[in-house]
Amino acid sequence: RHVAVIMDGNNRWAKAHGLGGSAGHRAGAEAARELVFSCADRQIEYLTLFAFSSENWLRPNKEVKGLMALFLSVLRRKEIRQMHERNVRLQFIGNRDSFAPRLLKNMLEVEQLTKHNTGMVVTVAADYGGQRDISQACRMIATKVQQGHVNPADITAEHVQQHISLGEAPAPDLCIRTGGERRISNFLLWQMAYTELYFTDCYWPAFNDASLQQALADFSPR
Repeated sequence: RHVAVIMDGNNRWAKAHGLGGSAGHRAGAEAARELVFSCADRQIEYLTLFAFSSENWLRPNKEVKGLMALFLSVLRRKEIRQMHERNVRLQFIGNRDSFAPRLLKNMLEVEQLTKHNTGMVVTVAADYGGQRDISQACRMIATKVQQGHVNPADITAEHVQQHISLGEAPAPDLCIRTGGERRISNFLLWQMAYTELYFTDCYWPAFNDASLQQALADFSPR
């Protein structure tokens, strides 16, 4: 029902092809678009993409600016309309405080455009960190305790689930990470407590429909 993806390896793919880092991120954006359609074709209900982690702000300033510009251009392209026409709902999770007003405007426009769609839900995690997600949920619960709405003795995992990002969605069944690393990098820490993990050496821009099928085939007998 739910596939999560850590899209890693854009820079290494570009370097291997003698290209600049921006070319790798552009190719990665195309791979993400194709993945959305591949998952929709397979009737996967939820797809969550790790696009930009809170740690990514530590990258060189030029690269961060390039990523933001690419993010903005993707949100303004016809592919968003194509997803809308296919009944896909797009939403974003993560901290939006550091994004430029124009980018925030486009993110909201995309969410408003697709919010009534009833097909696959595509969630883009941007400036997202799993530890921050959990701590925010705890702060919201603490506020309710202070206000007398919740008894501390009654707090359960379900309370956190109600305040965590993607709390209304089923937990990811499968998490795919490209690029050869074998870690989850602070992604959906609460949500992936029982998620099956699939790691591939394939760089993200080279990940295609056949790659997805291979991941699903690996997952199926588990």
